[in-house]
Amino acid sequence: MAAESLQPHVAVLPSPGLGHLIPLLEFAKRLVLNHGVHVSFLVITTNEASAAKDKLLRSLPHGLDVVDLPPVDVSAVTSDDMPVVTRLHAIVEESLSKSLKSALTELCNPNALVIDLFCTQAFEICSQLSIPTYSFVTTSVHFFAFITYLPTLDREVQGEFVDLPEPIKIPGCPPVRPENLLDQVRNRKIDEYKFFLLHVSRLPLAAGIFLNSWENLEFVPLKAIGEHSFYLQMPTPPIYPIGPLIKQDEPLSASDEECLAWLDKQPPDSVLFAVPGSGGTLTAEQVTEMAWGLEQSKQRFIWVVRMPSDASASATFFNVGSDVNDPKAYLPEGFLQRTRAQGAGMVVPSWAPQVHILRHPSTGGFLSHCGWNSTLESICHGVPMIAWPLYAEQRMNAAMLTAEETGVAVKPEIEPGKKVI
Repeated sequence: MAAESLQPHVAVLPSPGLGHLIPLLEFAKRLVLNHGVHVSFLVITTNEASAAKDKLLRSLPHGLDVVDLPPVDVSAVTSDDMPVVTRLHAIVEESLSKSLKSALTELCNPNALVIDLFCTQAFEICSQLSIPTYSFVTTSVHFFAFITYLPTLDREVQGEFVDLPEPIKIPGCPPVRPENLLDQVRNRKIDEYKFFLLHVSRLPLAAGIFLNSWENLEFVPLKAIGEHSFYLQMPTPPIYPIGPLIKQDEPLSASDEECLAWLDKQPPDSVLFAVPGSGGTLTAEQVTEMAWGLEQSKQRFIWVVRMPSDASASATFFNVGSDVNDPKAYLPEGFLQRTRAQGAGMVVPSWAPQVHILRHPSTGGFLSHCGWNSTLESICHGVPMIAWPLYAEQRMNAAMLTAEETGVAVKPEIEPGKKVI
């Protein structure tokens, strides 16, 4: 009992969305398994289901306790036309303002709280409770350097960043071309930009910042943050590059087993794995063209498909795995039957066991949206990427991954007179 009372107790708080939940959950597991820390994993819940999230939160190690915060009625605080970060901010604000303080008090004030980028409301609450609060940045170090510089850009630049004639210079780091800027800073007049800026402006309040990367991958931005006068004068909180933190394993369903059994029968390095990330969606035209391209290429493939959306590239961000999804309703007529009969490919609705597929010897390539979690998994398992960024900071990631210095991904070349859909 005495040993238990001396055991460090840390609370971990991700914002909604699997791209945020997965790395913080892996971080929590490492604290428990490798460092003997007791972790309370706080989950912001809503009245919208996410089967993929529920699956991930099963079978956790002893000492890692899931604490569901009271559910938020999404329809009461959001509207269908809200961009993803505006919606995220509204849900998190509603949840934390009503339940975080009481939850931490019931947990007897943990020794520390670790939050992700969109839970910065916790700084004020934890200040009242004298709980040190750390930030876990779920993106690249290059992106972290950019968002650290963003409040300065906001003060110094007039007009829209996307209209700037030259690449944006980030202190000590490679510049960012305006066309590669993340969605949330492309229009400074809307609420999404204001909420994004608000959260990144609070990063200096952190007791420390964990980065899911490492020196051999991102030497230049890490060196800049540690040595450049801009970051030193802020001052930037202590930085801890602790990556790569990637999923080691995941529970398998019957359909997952079927997918892996098909993969077992394929030659080494012969299968292209195509997936739009945990929340990405393609347009109807993109889905059709993708299907024709895969079929006509005669390339073996595993393709994760979702109901197309012409309104948003992140349409399943909040409910992946629970979306209504019948591929026969939107794939070209006969595509499923022909590819199945030829044994050329497998179509998987909504969600696939990505870690198992990427580390399988039959997987030879990854058509990726370039989300940071998928990027790290691909690098760690040695699978080259074809970059197809869809939303958020993915264009910035794609530019870094296809640069000569990194060289782990390629971009499709656009032939004269052609276009990318």
